[in-house]
Amino acid sequence: MQRSLDSTLGALADPTRRAILARLAQGEATVGDLARPFAISQPAISRHIRVLTDAGLIVQRVDGARRQCRLAPEALSELDQYLALLRRALEANYQRLDRLLLANKKRRDSAQ
Repeated sequence: MQRSLDSTLGALADPTRRAILARLAQGEATVGDLARPFAISQPAISRHIRVLTDAGLIVQRVDGARRQCRLAPEALSELDQYLALLRRALEANYQRLDRLLLANKKRRDSAQ
């Protein structure tokens, strides 16, 4: 799990790659479509796409001379699981803090 999660987080660390994923959230696109809004070269976009593909976040298919890209099914499931673990831990911490604050309030109230 850790290696895949590291790849996912590494791929998501770059703002260009996040923008590519946001575009693909709207639907399938060619590499040219993905490159259009960026002031970087086609080879640079291709490198970004390769990182996203290697991380399992997107899949590509060849349609003649065009490469179509789309979000990979279940691409973020491992990240979702990791974030859910952190959310549960944070919720448990907040619940402990709430209990501590309530106990302190009761002690202060009973001392008055």
